[in-house]
Amino acid sequence: MLHPQTRAFLDLVEKRGLPPTHTLSVADARQFYRERRSFTQPPAPEVADVRALEAAGPDRAIPLRLFRAVGTHASEVLPVVVYFHGGGWTIGDLDTHDTLCRELCNQTRCAVVSVDYRMGPEHRFPAAVDDCIAATRWVRAQAGELRVDGSRLAVGGDSAGGNLAAVVSIDARDHDGPPIVFQLLIYPATDQHRNAPSHTENARGYLLTVETMDYFAANYMDSKVHYADWRASPLLHPNLAKLPPALIITAGFDPLRDEGAEYAKRLTDAGNRASYVNFPRQIHGFVSMGRILDESHTAVALCASELRRAFK
Repeated sequence: MLHPQTRAFLDLVEKRGLPPTHTLSVADARQFYRERRSFTQPPAPEVADVRALEAAGPDRAIPLRLFRAVGTHASEVLPVVVYFHGGGWTIGDLDTHDTLCRELCNQTRCAVVSVDYRMGPEHRFPAAVDDCIAATRWVRAQAGELRVDGSRLAVGGDSAGGNLAAVVSIDARDHDGPPIVFQLLIYPATDQHRNAPSHTENARGYLLTVETMDYFAANYMDSKVHYADWRASPLLHPNLAKLPPALIITAGFDPLRDEGAEYAKRLTDAGNRASYVNFPRQIHGFVSMGRILDESHTAVALCASELRRAFK
């Protein structure tokens, strides 16, 4: 069953008649996503430093936000997580995931670099992929100036961002990229075909709906032909061996649950160290809802614990 706090949240969404994302224009959907965080996200914790940066990208400069953990010194060389926000490759930005990045930063005692990659429909697949790969390589190349440890570099993301983190990890392996030590995949989208049973079981009623996923896919990709491209569907890559250790988190009432579980299985079967944790009473997006959902804090603490272990 749904967690009582989650059930209360969904009931409130229905009572207030909040519009589903797929019924909004892209501009309105982005604004609504930004505004919703004040209701669901906890207060942003203080960190030692926050800086706006730009990475050289394939088409434009890529905006970044660097966080350094509270209690650290400016001269201290910290391990680093390159983080890709969720939002269906259509919505979300540095602000919507600011609090989560701060939480991961402080609890892991590391630096976090959040990436404002290009999104659809203005910039179609694989623009987001190209930006995330470029940003990760830039962080590694600028490690000395940023006072981060390029040999202790992890990637992470939630939902669409989890998809991008998985893709960046594969690309780094195949194209002499940065030596990624860990991938944090929070309810990742791993197969654009969306044929797993959870897509039927959880198609409606749990915030992320089948119609919203269709909306995101249509904004991200020009054609369903791209569904078979591993850069869109990392689960379909024929070789998932020799990839960084991973933590995959899913939610029981999430349409993406089963493809996340399957990706964890494929990673393990290929000989990688991959831990899989399902929160059976939760919905998609719960990890950033710490103002209203207690299990969000449990999930964030788990992510930080696994990152600390990877950075030892």
